[in-house]
Order: sequence, then C-alpha cells, then structure tokens
Amino acid sequence: MNDLLQAFSESSGSNVSTSVKLMILLTVMSLAPSILILMTSFTRIVIVLSFVRTSLATQQMPPNQVIIGLALFLTFFIMAPTFQEVNKEALQPLFKEEISLDEAYEKASMPFKEFMSKHTRQSDLDLFISYSGEKEPKSLEDLSLTTLVPAYTLSELKTAFQMGFMIFIPFLVIDMIVASVLMSMGMMMLPPVMISLPFKILLFVLVDGWYLVMKSLLDSF
Repeated sequence: MNDLLQAFSESSGSNVSTSVKLMILLTVMSLAPSILILMTSFTRIVIVLSFVRTSLATQQMPPNQVIIGLALFLTFFIMAPTFQEVNKEALQPLFKEEISLDEAYEKASMPFKEFMSKHTRQSDLDLFISYSGEKEPKSLEDLSLTTLVPAYTLSELKTAFQMGFMIFIPFLVIDMIVASVLMSMGMMMLPPVMISLPFKILLFVLVDGWYLVMKSLLDSF
C-alpha cells in the first residue's frame, strides 16, 4: 500500500511539473510578440531600417519581409547575452525544480530590467513613475516592468527618430540639388524624384551604406 501511494505521489509530482512547464511555455508564446517588440532592441532597429528605405524613396525595396527579418536577427544578436542569462539564472533552475515560479519570474526580469534601464532616459522614466503614483525606486529591483517598459519604448522611439533624421539629411541634399538643376533647365514638369533616385542609390552603394547603418545600430547598444 505504501509503495502504491509513493508511486502515485511521484506520478502526481511529475504531472504537476509538466503542467507548470506547459503553462510557462504557453504564456511565453502568447507574450512573445510584445516582449520582442517592447523589451528588446527590435523597435529601434526596425524603425531605423524603415527610415533608410523611406529616405532612399525606393518604395518597397527592400521588402517588409527583408526589413523585419533583418531586424529580428539583429535583435537576437544584440540580445543574446540577456537571453543566455535568463536561461541560465531562471529557466534552467525552474525546469530542474530548484526554484519556484515566483523566483524564476524575478530572476528572469532582472536581465531585461538591466538592459532596458541602460537605454531609458531619466525624464521618460520619471514621467511614468509620477503618473503611476509609485514611490521613487531605490534600486533596479524596486522598479516594476509596467513602469519601465513604456518608458523604455518611449526612449527607443526618440532615439530611432534621431537616427532617422541623420539618415535623411544627405538624401535630402541630393533631392534639393536635383530639383534646383531641373528648375534652372526649365524642366519643372519632370519629377525630381525620378532623377535623384539613381544618384541616391549610387551614393548609398559607394559609401557602403548598409554597413554604416548596421555599425551605427550595433554601436548604439
């Protein structure tokens, strides 16, 4: 009888462990798009790449699939140390039943908090802290994700648009020069974009534009 109870207990424990793992997996899968977009470098990268395409005026070249795919792989490359730390400190101990689910959540959130806090402006963080009514956090552990994530996203949008502005300047100069030349030649009915597009692409290729954009994005993190 005792052997039967012990076997049942072990079986129940195994089922509970499996259920917890499935619940965690389903939760992560459902929140993965939000985590990827708002808690990583994805937002800045995809916006800057979109600015590059817009400044070149190449319409759908490169296509959206290429831009999003490149942004995803750059995000995985930049966030690799953070993901590895989460796996080492939270997921593996949880799967081995060395820590509880609450402890795993706290340990998993810390690497993301450290990453986001490095790229969040203090003014943006103060804005959400004041509106949430929370006390001024004394340490990073006291800062909640519900406050840090929107502050980080706001900072990322500002940084991405600043980088986009710098990307626009040389191409805007080319458009102005081409428009001035066409007006001086009396060709006001000819769209300047048609003439400036080859020159913008040529300039971008000559200066190895994609390399410079990728380097700037990596250096910004």
